[in-house]
Amino acid sequence: MVFDDFSGWRDSILLTPGPLTTSKTVRMRLLSDYGSWDQAFIDITAEVRQRLLDLANVTPETYTSILLQGCGTGGIEATFLTCVGEKGKVLVAVNGAYGERHVRLLQYAGIPHEVLRFGENVPVSADDIAAKLAEDPSITHVCATHCETTTGIMNPVEMIGDTCRDADVSFIVDAMSTFGAVSLDVGKAGIDYLISSSNKCIEGVPGFCYVIARKEPFCACEGQSRSLTFDLYDQWQYMEKCGRFRYTPPTGVTAAFLQALRELEDEGGVEARQQRYHENHRVLVEGMRDIGFRTFLPEVLQSHIITTFLYPDDKFFTFEEFYERLYREKYVIYPGKLTDTDCFRIGNIGRIFPDDMRDVISAIERIVRDMGVSFG
Repeated sequence: MVFDDFSGWRDSILLTPGPLTTSKTVRMRLLSDYGSWDQAFIDITAEVRQRLLDLANVTPETYTSILLQGCGTGGIEATFLTCVGEKGKVLVAVNGAYGERHVRLLQYAGIPHEVLRFGENVPVSADDIAAKLAEDPSITHVCATHCETTTGIMNPVEMIGDTCRDADVSFIVDAMSTFGAVSLDVGKAGIDYLISSSNKCIEGVPGFCYVIARKEPFCACEGQSRSLTFDLYDQWQYMEKCGRFRYTPPTGVTAAFLQALRELEDEGGVEARQQRYHENHRVLVEGMRDIGFRTFLPEVLQSHIITTFLYPDDKFFTFEEFYERLYREKYVIYPGKLTDTDCFRIGNIGRIFPDDMRDVISAIERIVRDMGVSFG
C-alpha cells in the first residue's frame, strides 16, 4: 500500500468563515475511534451539550442544546421544519447571502414567510421588524443572522430580541460565525433558537451543527416536524433519554469539538477569543490599507469575524490569479458574495494569530507587486 509522503508538509492557513484553521491537539482527537454506544462517547456528548449552555450563559432549567449531524444550514433547516408549526409564519430579515439562504429553506419547505430586506451595507433594523410585526399579526417567528458573513456586518440581535419578546413571537438566530467569539447572553437577548456549527469560532472541525433552544417554546414542538432526519424534538428526546444521537453520530468530530471547547476555556473564554480575533482584524485591515486596498464596510459597521475588501481598480488585478498565488503560499481566502460589487473576503477567525495576519499581509504585498497591480 502506498501512502502520500507528508514530509515537509505545511498546513494551509484558512482565512475563511469556516471551516477554519484548527489546533493540532483538536485534530489529534480525530484519531480515536468510538462506538456510538460507548459510554466514553456518551460522556463526551453530555459534556459538549453542557458546555454549549455555559457559553450561551443559560441554564438547563430554561434552555437545552441539541446536536445534529450535518452542516450549519441543516441546523437552520431543522429549526424551521421542527419549530414552525402548521399555523406558523416566519419573518426573515435579510441583508446578505446567508439571509437569502434562509428564504430558500423556507421556500423549499413550503413554510409561509415574509422577507424584510436591507442593503448589504445596512444593519437589520429592529424598528422595521417591529413595524412589520404590528402590521402582520400572523407572524409567529423572526429569523435574523448575527454576523452576515457576506460582508462581515453585525446585526443587533439584542435589540431584535427585545422587539420579538414585546410582540410575543419566537426569535431564531443564525449565529454560525459569532458563537464562541462574540459575547452574548442568549436568554437576556430574547433568543429562542440559536444555531451554529462545529467548524466555526469554537475552532472544531466540520461534521455537526447544534441548536440552543429555550425549553418553553421548544417543548411545544413535539410531532410537528416535516422531516424525520431533521426532527430536532425527536433528536432532543433521544439525547435526553439515552445520551446518544438517534442515527450514526460524528464520533471523532464530537470528540474534537470537546477538545476545542476545553481549549476555548483555557484561552480565557469568549472574551479572550474575541480579543484575539479583534487584534487579527486590526492587523489585517491596517496592513491591507497600507498596501492600498479598501474595505467595503465603514469601521463602525465592521465585525471582527471577516472583512470584505474591494478589488483594486487596475487592469492587472484578477481575483483568480490573486487567489491562486495566495493558495500556492498556503493561504486560503474566500471570493466575495456581494450582489453588485467586485470584492473578496479574508477571515480573522480560527486558530490564527496576529503574526499570521502579518505574514499574509507580507504575502499579499509581494503578490500584487508581482502581478503589476497599481493603487492609484
